[in-house]
Amino acid sequence: MSTSQQHNTTDTDTKQEFNLDVTLLSLDSEESEFFKSQTGIVDDEELRKHILDIQMRAYKVYPYPCIYRFSFTRLKISRLPAYKSVLNLKHERSNPIFLDIGCCFGNDIRKIVADGWPIQNVIASDLRTEFWDCGHDLFKSKTATFPAAFVPGDAFDPNMISPRAPLYETPQTPCPDLKSLKSLNPLQGHISAIHASSFFHLFNEEKQLELARKLATLLSPASGSVIFGSHVGKLVKGIRSIAPRGSTVSMFCHSPDSWRDVWNGQVFAKDTIHVEAGLKEIDRDIGFGVEEEVWILYWSIKRL
Repeated sequence: MSTSQQHNTTDTDTKQEFNLDVTLLSLDSEESEFFKSQTGIVDDEELRKHILDIQMRAYKVYPYPCIYRFSFTRLKISRLPAYKSVLNLKHERSNPIFLDIGCCFGNDIRKIVADGWPIQNVIASDLRTEFWDCGHDLFKSKTATFPAAFVPGDAFDPNMISPRAPLYETPQTPCPDLKSLKSLNPLQGHISAIHASSFFHLFNEEKQLELARKLATLLSPASGSVIFGSHVGKLVKGIRSIAPRGSTVSMFCHSPDSWRDVWNGQVFAKDTIHVEAGLKEIDRDIGFGVEEEVWILYWSIKRL
Protein backbone atom coordinates (compact mmCIF):
# COMPACT_ATOMS: atom_id res chain seq x y z
CA MET A 1 0.00 0.00 0.00
CA SER A 2 1.36 3.45 -0.93
CA THR A 3 1.95 6.21 1.61
CA SER A 4 -0.92 8.16 0.05
CA GLN A 5 -3.26 5.21 0.35
CA GLN A 6 -2.25 4.61 3.96
CA HIS A 7 -3.12 8.18 4.89
CA ASN A 8 -6.36 8.20 2.91
CA THR A 9 -7.66 5.23 4.90
CA THR A 10 -7.47 7.32 8.07
CA ASP A 11 -9.15 10.47 6.72
CA THR A 12 -12.40 10.03 8.66
CA ASP A 13 -10.65 9.14 11.90
CA THR A 14 -8.36 12.15 11.63
CA LYS A 15 -11.22 14.56 10.92
CA GLN A 16 -13.09 13.29 13.96
CA GLU A 17 -10.04 13.23 16.22
CA PHE A 18 -8.97 16.80 15.42
CA ASN A 19 -12.36 18.24 14.46
CA LEU A 20 -11.00 19.38 11.09
CA ASP A 21 -13.25 21.52 8.93
CA VAL A 22 -12.65 20.73 5.27
CA THR A 23 -15.02 23.52 4.20
CA LEU A 24 -12.25 25.98 5.11
CA LEU A 25 -10.29 24.85 2.04
CA SER A 26 -11.09 27.30 -0.73
CA LEU A 27 -8.64 28.26 -3.48
CA ASP A 28 -9.12 31.40 -5.51
CA SER A 29 -8.17 31.36 -9.19
CA GLU A 30 -4.58 32.52 -8.61
CA GLU A 31 -4.00 29.97 -5.85
CA SER A 32 -5.52 27.18 -7.92
CA GLU A 33 -3.31 28.04 -10.87
CA PHE A 34 -0.22 28.15 -8.66
CA PHE A 35 -0.86 24.77 -7.04
CA LYS A 36 -1.71 23.15 -10.35
CA SER A 37 1.50 24.46 -11.92
CA GLN A 38 3.60 23.38 -8.94
CA THR A 39 2.08 19.93 -8.36
CA GLY A 40 1.14 18.93 -11.89
CA ILE A 41 -2.36 18.05 -10.64
CA VAL A 42 -4.82 19.75 -12.97
CA ASP A 43 -8.06 18.12 -11.81
CA ASP A 44 -9.78 20.28 -9.18
CA GLU A 45 -11.14 17.41 -7.09
CA GLU A 46 -7.87 15.46 -7.21
CA LEU A 47 -6.00 18.58 -6.11
CA ARG A 48 -8.45 19.15 -3.27
CA LYS A 49 -8.05 15.59 -2.00
CA HIS A 50 -4.28 15.89 -2.23
CA ILE A 51 -4.22 19.10 -0.16
CA LEU A 52 -6.57 17.59 2.46
CA ASP A 53 -4.32 14.54 2.76
CA ILE A 54 -1.23 16.67 3.39
CA GLN A 55 -3.11 18.88 5.86
CA MET A 56 -4.09 15.90 7.98
CA ARG A 57 -0.57 14.47 7.95
CA ALA A 58 0.88 17.81 9.01
CA TYR A 59 -1.76 18.35 11.67
CA LYS A 60 -0.59 15.15 13.33
CA VAL A 61 2.93 16.59 13.50
CA TYR A 62 1.70 19.69 15.35
CA PRO A 63 -1.80 21.21 15.29
CA TYR A 64 -1.02 24.81 14.36
CA PRO A 65 -4.12 26.95 13.67
CA CYS A 66 -2.58 28.03 10.34
CA ILE A 67 -2.61 24.38 9.21
CA TYR A 68 -6.18 23.99 10.43
CA ARG A 69 -7.20 27.06 8.39
CA PHE A 70 -5.25 26.03 5.24
CA SER A 71 -3.08 29.14 5.43
CA PHE A 72 -0.44 27.22 3.47
CA THR A 73 -2.69 27.36 0.40
CA ARG A 74 -2.96 31.15 0.35
CA LEU A 75 -0.43 33.21 -1.58
CA LYS A 76 0.01 35.56 1.35
CA ILE A 77 3.62 36.50 0.70
CA SER A 78 2.93 37.91 -2.77
CA ARG A 79 0.08 40.00 -1.37
CA LEU A 80 2.20 41.71 1.25
CA PRO A 81 2.81 45.42 0.52
CA ALA A 82 6.60 44.92 0.62
CA TYR A 83 6.69 42.01 -1.83
CA LYS A 84 7.37 43.94 -5.03
CA SER A 85 10.27 45.87 -3.50
CA VAL A 86 11.64 42.60 -2.12
CA LEU A 87 11.57 41.04 -5.60
CA ASN A 88 13.49 44.04 -6.93
CA LEU A 89 16.42 43.13 -4.68
CA LYS A 90 17.20 40.17 -6.92
CA HIS A 91 17.95 42.67 -9.71
CA GLU A 92 19.68 45.29 -7.57
CA ARG A 93 22.20 43.03 -5.83
CA SER A 94 24.73 40.38 -6.66
CA ASN A 95 23.72 37.06 -5.08
CA PRO A 96 21.02 38.41 -2.73
CA ILE A 97 19.91 35.89 -0.10
CA PHE A 98 16.28 35.33 0.87
CA LEU A 99 15.34 33.59 4.15
CA ASP A 100 11.90 32.24 5.02
CA ILE A 101 11.91 31.70 8.81
CA GLY A 102 9.15 29.56 10.29
CA CYS A 103 8.62 28.29 6.75
CA CYS A 104 6.34 25.32 7.57
CA PHE A 105 5.72 23.64 4.17
CA GLY A 106 7.84 26.17 2.28
CA ASN A 107 4.92 27.41 0.18
CA ASP A 108 6.09 31.03 0.40
CA ILE A 109 9.63 30.23 -0.66
CA ARG A 110 8.27 28.30 -3.63
CA LYS A 111 6.22 31.34 -4.62
CA ILE A 112 9.20 33.70 -4.59
CA VAL A 113 11.26 31.20 -6.58
CA ALA A 114 8.41 30.92 -9.09
CA ASP A 115 8.49 34.72 -9.32
CA GLY A 116 12.17 34.73 -10.25
CA TRP A 117 14.33 34.68 -7.11
CA PRO A 118 17.29 32.32 -7.84
CA ILE A 119 16.71 29.03 -6.05
CA GLN A 120 20.39 28.77 -5.14
CA ASN A 121 19.99 31.98 -3.11
CA VAL A 122 17.01 30.99 -0.97
CA ILE A 123 17.02 29.26 2.39
CA ALA A 124 14.16 28.05 4.55
CA SER A 125 14.08 27.24 8.25
CA ASP A 126 11.58 25.69 10.62
CA LEU A 127 11.61 24.00 14.00
CA ARG A 128 10.25 20.76 12.53
CA THR A 129 11.81 19.03 9.54
CA GLU A 130 8.58 17.04 9.14
CA PHE A 131 6.83 20.15 7.82
CA TRP A 132 9.50 20.67 5.15
CA ASP A 133 9.06 17.02 4.18
CA CYS A 134 5.29 17.57 3.98
CA GLY A 135 6.05 20.47 1.65
CA HIS A 136 7.93 18.20 -0.73
CA ASP A 137 4.96 15.83 -0.66
CA LEU A 138 2.47 18.69 -1.10
CA PHE A 139 4.27 20.02 -4.16
CA LYS A 140 5.34 16.57 -5.40
CA SER A 141 8.99 17.53 -5.38
CA LYS A 142 12.27 16.12 -4.09
CA THR A 143 15.50 17.77 -3.05
CA ALA A 144 16.82 17.10 -6.54
CA THR A 145 13.89 18.87 -8.23
CA PHE A 146 13.54 21.70 -5.69
CA PRO A 147 17.08 22.16 -4.29
CA ALA A 148 16.38 25.04 -1.91
CA ALA A 149 18.50 25.02 1.23
CA PHE A 150 16.72 24.07 4.46
CA VAL A 151 18.08 24.40 8.01
CA PRO A 152 15.96 22.96 10.82
CA GLY A 153 16.25 24.44 14.29
CA ASP A 154 14.92 26.65 17.06
CA ALA A 155 15.40 30.36 16.35
CA PHE A 156 15.78 30.97 20.11
CA ASP A 157 18.68 28.52 20.38
CA PRO A 158 22.01 30.42 20.37
CA ASN A 159 23.50 27.57 18.40
CA MET A 160 20.99 28.45 15.68
CA ILE A 161 21.14 32.27 15.91
CA SER A 162 23.63 33.75 18.37
CA PRO A 163 22.58 36.92 20.22
CA ARG A 164 24.50 40.01 19.13
CA ALA A 165 23.88 43.57 17.99
CA PRO A 166 22.71 44.15 14.41
CA LEU A 167 25.49 44.83 11.95
CA TYR A 168 25.82 48.39 10.68
CA GLU A 169 28.87 47.72 8.49
CA THR A 170 29.54 45.08 5.86
CA PRO A 171 30.48 41.80 7.57
CA GLN A 172 34.08 40.69 7.24
CA THR A 173 33.13 37.04 6.96
CA PRO A 174 32.37 35.64 3.50
CA CYS A 175 28.87 34.56 2.64
CA PRO A 176 28.71 30.78 3.15
CA ASP A 177 27.45 28.07 0.82
CA LEU A 178 23.79 27.81 1.81
CA LYS A 179 23.60 24.06 1.24
CA SER A 180 26.42 23.49 3.76
CA LEU A 181 24.76 25.29 6.67
CA LYS A 182 23.87 23.54 9.92
CA SER A 183 22.72 26.78 11.60
CA LEU A 184 21.93 30.37 10.58
CA ASN A 185 24.86 31.90 12.45
CA PRO A 186 27.19 32.05 9.41
CA LEU A 187 24.55 34.21 7.70
CA GLN A 188 24.61 37.01 10.27
CA GLY A 189 24.81 40.26 8.32
CA HIS A 190 24.43 38.56 4.94
CA ILE A 191 20.69 38.23 4.27
CA SER A 192 18.99 40.73 1.96
CA ALA A 193 15.38 39.79 2.75
CA ILE A 194 13.83 37.86 5.64
CA HIS A 195 10.21 36.73 5.55
CA ALA A 196 8.40 35.85 8.80
CA SER A 197 4.64 35.31 8.61
CA SER A 198 2.30 33.61 11.12
CA PHE A 199 5.37 33.31 13.34
CA PHE A 200 5.75 36.12 15.85
CA HIS A 201 2.24 35.71 17.27
CA LEU A 202 3.18 32.22 18.52
CA PHE A 203 5.13 33.85 21.37
CA ASN A 204 4.56 36.22 24.27
CA GLU A 205 5.65 39.86 24.21
CA GLU A 206 9.10 39.22 25.69
CA LYS A 207 9.82 36.38 23.29
CA GLN A 208 8.66 38.44 20.30
CA LEU A 209 11.24 41.09 21.18
CA GLU A 210 13.92 38.42 21.53
CA LEU A 211 12.98 36.95 18.16
CA ALA A 212 13.07 40.38 16.50
CA ARG A 213 16.57 40.93 17.87
CA LYS A 214 17.66 37.52 16.61
CA LEU A 215 16.40 38.18 13.08
CA ALA A 216 18.02 41.63 13.07
CA THR A 217 21.45 40.00 13.45
CA LEU A 218 20.93 38.17 10.16
CA LEU A 219 19.98 41.21 8.09
CA SER A 220 22.51 42.78 5.74
CA PRO A 221 23.43 46.37 6.69
CA ALA A 222 23.05 47.44 3.05
CA SER A 223 20.36 50.04 2.44
CA GLY A 224 17.09 48.44 1.37
CA SER A 225 17.60 45.15 3.20
CA VAL A 226 14.26 44.15 4.65
CA ILE A 227 12.47 41.98 7.19
CA PHE A 228 8.78 41.62 6.38
CA GLY A 229 5.72 39.53 7.10
CA SER A 230 2.31 39.35 8.72
CA HIS A 231 0.64 37.92 11.81
CA VAL A 232 -2.37 38.45 14.04
CA GLY A 233 -2.50 41.99 15.48
CA LYS A 234 -4.74 44.34 17.42
CA LEU A 235 -5.75 47.99 17.35
CA VAL A 236 -4.16 48.33 20.79
CA LYS A 237 -1.49 45.83 21.81
CA GLY A 238 -2.50 43.13 24.25
CA ILE A 239 -3.83 39.62 24.66
CA ARG A 240 -6.52 38.26 22.38
CA SER A 241 -8.17 34.86 22.30
CA ILE A 242 -9.03 32.63 19.37
CA ALA A 243 -10.76 29.24 19.32
CA PRO A 244 -9.74 27.62 16.03
CA ARG A 245 -10.52 24.10 17.20
CA GLY A 246 -13.18 24.78 19.82
CA SER A 247 -10.67 25.35 22.62
CA THR A 248 -9.56 28.88 23.49
CA VAL A 249 -5.97 29.91 22.76
CA SER A 250 -4.53 33.20 24.01
CA MET A 251 -1.88 35.11 22.10
CA PHE A 252 -0.08 38.41 22.56
CA CYS A 253 -0.69 40.79 19.67
CA HIS A 254 1.08 44.01 18.77
CA SER A 255 -0.56 47.09 17.30
CA PRO A 256 1.06 48.98 14.43
CA ASP A 257 2.35 51.62 16.88
CA SER A 258 3.80 49.14 19.35
CA TRP A 259 5.35 47.12 16.50
CA ARG A 260 7.13 50.24 15.23
CA ASP A 261 8.40 50.91 18.75
CA VAL A 262 9.83 47.39 18.98
CA TRP A 263 11.99 47.71 15.89
CA ASN A 264 12.88 51.41 15.97
CA GLY A 265 14.97 51.76 19.12
CA GLN A 266 14.60 48.41 20.88
CA VAL A 267 15.97 46.26 18.04
CA PHE A 268 17.75 48.64 15.66
CA ALA A 269 19.28 51.98 16.61
CA LYS A 270 16.70 54.73 16.27
CA ASP A 271 16.19 56.18 12.80
CA THR A 272 18.41 53.62 11.04
CA ILE A 273 15.35 51.83 9.63
CA HIS A 274 11.98 52.60 8.11
CA VAL A 275 9.03 50.68 9.54
CA GLU A 276 5.72 50.23 7.77
CA ALA A 277 2.92 48.56 9.71
CA GLY A 278 -0.82 48.42 9.19
CA LEU A 279 -3.88 46.37 10.05
CA LYS A 280 -6.41 44.67 7.84
CA GLU A 281 -9.59 43.07 9.14
CA ILE A 282 -10.12 39.57 7.83
CA ASP A 283 -13.12 37.31 7.45
CA ARG A 284 -14.15 35.89 10.81
CA ASP A 285 -15.49 32.75 9.16
CA ILE A 286 -12.11 31.22 8.33
CA GLY A 287 -11.67 29.11 11.40
CA PHE A 288 -10.69 31.53 14.17
CA GLY A 289 -13.81 30.69 16.19
CA VAL A 290 -14.33 34.19 17.61
CA GLU A 291 -17.10 36.74 17.47
CA GLU A 292 -15.06 39.93 17.59
CA GLU A 293 -13.04 41.37 14.71
CA VAL A 294 -9.78 39.69 13.68
CA TRP A 295 -6.94 41.86 12.44
CA ILE A 296 -3.80 40.90 10.56
CA LEU A 297 -0.74 43.10 11.04
CA TYR A 298 1.15 43.62 7.78
CA TRP A 299 4.65 45.02 8.24
CA SER A 300 8.13 45.61 6.86
CA ILE A 301 11.38 46.87 8.37
CA LYS A 302 13.75 48.34 5.81
CA ARG A 303 17.31 49.50 6.48
CA LEU A 304 18.02 53.09 5.46
